Amino acid sequence: MKPLKLILTGVFAAVLVSGCAGTAPVRNVSQQVAGSHSDAQVRQAILSAGLNRGWIMNPSADGVIDGKILLRGHSADIRITYNTNSYQINYVGSGNMDAKDGKIHPNYNRWVANLDKDIQLELARQNIK
Repeated sequence: MKPLKLILTGVFAAVLVSGCAGTAPVRNVSQQVAGSHSDAQVRQAILSAGLNRGWIMNPSADGVIDGKILLRGHSADIRITYNTNSYQINYVGSGNMDAKDGKIHPNYNRWVANLDKDIQLELARQNIK
């Protein structure tokens, strides 16, 4: 029984350590818009996806939306530029995310990947309507 307990303790410790993966390169997204969409439709897809994911979305100019997310003492700021053909999600800044030398906590990249996926889904929904 003791060897099994020792193995399980080791596996648990390895899982905990791997969960604290350190940092990863900041992920900026450049995505083509599939189908035919107006600027207003792309804007609406970005706003809807962001709000559904908990981002605070603020249209700051034509073709530009600033986003901010606040989770468990962490924050990230992004700028999304868009037109009828494409959009880009770019890192602007963060708080408590270990950002340094182009690297950041991996959660940031996950948040941006989820936002990107949801924008694509919103755009696809618009094509169905």
